[in-house]
Amino acid sequence: MASPSRAPQVGQSLGGVLGQRLWNAVGTLVQPVRPLQWDATNTVANRARVIAVSAQKGGVGKTTTAVHLAAGLAQHHGLHVLLVDLDAQGHVASSLRAHLRTGADTYVSQALLAHDPDLAGAATPTTLPRLHITLADKQLSNAEAQLATRMGRDLVLARALRTVRSRFDVIVIDCPPNLGLLTLNALYAADQLLVPCDLSVLALEGVDDLMRTLQTLQWTLGRCPQVLGLLHTRVDRRNHKQNSAMRRAIAQSYHGLSLRTEIGVNTALPGAQLQGKVVFEAQPESSGARDYRSLCDEVHLRLFADSQDSHVPPPLFKPLITLPSPRRTGAVAAPR
Repeated sequence: MASPSRAPQVGQSLGGVLGQRLWNAVGTLVQPVRPLQWDATNTVANRARVIAVSAQKGGVGKTTTAVHLAAGLAQHHGLHVLLVDLDAQGHVASSLRAHLRTGADTYVSQALLAHDPDLAGAATPTTLPRLHITLADKQLSNAEAQLATRMGRDLVLARALRTVRSRFDVIVIDCPPNLGLLTLNALYAADQLLVPCDLSVLALEGVDDLMRTLQTLQWTLGRCPQVLGLLHTRVDRRNHKQNSAMRRAIAQSYHGLSLRTEIGVNTALPGAQLQGKVVFEAQPESSGARDYRSLCDEVHLRLFADSQDSHVPPPLFKPLITLPSPRRTGAVAAPR
């Protein structure tokens, strides 16, 4: 990856004027972030922070991360959290089935296809304190195809979140494992992006694709989420040499984006899923529970100020984003 000092050269290497325009668009991602003023009249500060959890490679613990981040922020940090399932596989409900109170009156697909999209009616309480979820169903795949014909199709989820943003402190979105329309909706609606990836070359290639999508969003729609961080998952801590090599490769491509927390391989996590519980309830003393508590602590610190009032936000953490190296991934083409 190119360093910030080489930004002009990188922009020029991407194809003249079009490459420079792309670099200028992405340049907005590395600008300093203004602190939010927290007061009763500031409508921006009073909205929930929306975190999209997205990964383009399967098997990296995307849904497990979304579920435990939402549950941990609610359970351990006292935040009111809404977990939105945009994955038609419905694994959020499966992972939390022991914590569900009732079935959904409205599924996400119905809420998104409504004339005036609104997720308020789809928010379902759980037995975990302060945690609500919206349930996905198999019709979500069909809903994506129907949304593709609508005007403003990329903005549907952002519209659907308008009313619920004032009711929650944090909204966590479990994205589909692809870069389809629903994922684009989530990225547009989100303030922050968390990217789970295991320490493998294939996962890193998926991160490259996702970063290019962020560039395209910035180019075409004028906004994209800030990258909260890359979360290394399924880390086999016995493979020191391989892990170190992959950490170096990720650091070279995405300097400063990896979180300190890593999620190790742990049998407690699939065991908790079999019970339909979060690992904090199923095996609270396991290393899996400790890892995800650490993630929640780190995310909370990046989102909110360390003060008596945990709802007072500091300047948002905004890490450096640089373009993928053309030598490794090929030149980034300007969006059409």
